[in-house]
Amino acid sequence: MAETARRADEKDRTGGRLRSACRHLSISFVGWVTGHLGNRKPGARRVEIKVWLRQAPCRAEQTEQAYLMSKADVDLNLLAALDVVLAEGSVTGAARRLGLSSSAMSRTLTRLRSATGDPLLVRAGRGLVPTPRAAELRDRVHELARDVRAVLRPQIARVDVAALEQTFTIRVSEAFLEFLSGSVVAAVVRSAPRVRLRFAPKPDKDAGPLREGLIDLEIGLLGTSAPEIRTQLLFHDRRVGVARVGHPLLAGVTPERYAACNHIVASREGDVVEPIDGALEKLGLRRAVMVVVPGYPDAMRIARRSDLVAVVPRSCAMASDHPATAGLESFELPLPTPQFKISAMWHPRMDADPAHRWLRETVMSVCRAAYPRR
Repeated sequence: MAETARRADEKDRTGGRLRSACRHLSISFVGWVTGHLGNRKPGARRVEIKVWLRQAPCRAEQTEQAYLMSKADVDLNLLAALDVVLAEGSVTGAARRLGLSSSAMSRTLTRLRSATGDPLLVRAGRGLVPTPRAAELRDRVHELARDVRAVLRPQIARVDVAALEQTFTIRVSEAFLEFLSGSVVAAVVRSAPRVRLRFAPKPDKDAGPLREGLIDLEIGLLGTSAPEIRTQLLFHDRRVGVARVGHPLLAGVTPERYAACNHIVASREGDVVEPIDGALEKLGLRRAVMVVVPGYPDAMRIARRSDLVAVVPRSCAMASDHPATAGLESFELPLPTPQFKISAMWHPRMDADPAHRWLRETVMSVCRAAYPRR
């Protein structure tokens, strides 16, 4: 009995595999062997006949198969080969253009037939002729191949700036806006009269706007939040003091006399401590900060109309022909403070863009002309 059960189980498994593979329908005919199929006669033997009918995959299964094929990786080399095959209309001509042997080109044609589900080229006498599907695809494939080559080809580094119509957003400090924006605008308008510049405030050193494409270019001190950001040094800067013309301090600037003055501090965050304070503290001296303003131009305006003294970048104080420096005199601080770098910053995705490269070069040339490196 156990052997009978085992054979029945094996038969069921075999039949299951066969039914799964064949996608069958089974129809059973039952009768009694008596010389013909009919009513049962005494001593007759029972016989069952099954007819297996093959069934094509249903629409849902065909859709699933098509989906699985679409998930496969697409070889873009086949697109270029298909473009040449359809243009030449022969394996030999396509092989010659692609620099392949005839056998290699034949294998490529086999792959193309498999990928497209169409013979593409069929024998006609001694030559080959395109199928209707191939003729339909010829122009479309040529355009696609041209577009792919254009995308994968390095971009031409030239741009017609005279015809360029684009808006660039530059994030700068109040000092840059006060002392250099006019020169930048003049240089841009001179070369690209249709370009629009948008200057955005710089409340912090966050690289998020550069990453998100909200800012095209940033000028100022380097931040530390985004190591991937591209940078280009524009110039080195340092701090100097400014006071109104005729201020008593200008008769002789010493650490003691400097610390005895009342001071203005420029700080967006509202801090009152600057690098000069650390140097004064080593001598046991301390400044009296009376006013805190958000930017250096604000500090210069107040210093011009009062006896307060301000510390500003040398790049702000050296613009002798600028109205902001009128009535002010700059002086070297009585104690050394570290230099700092002013740089241009942009996201690497804009590195190879011709229009952006032109903008960077224009801004950099203006800055370097205004503040030559020493």
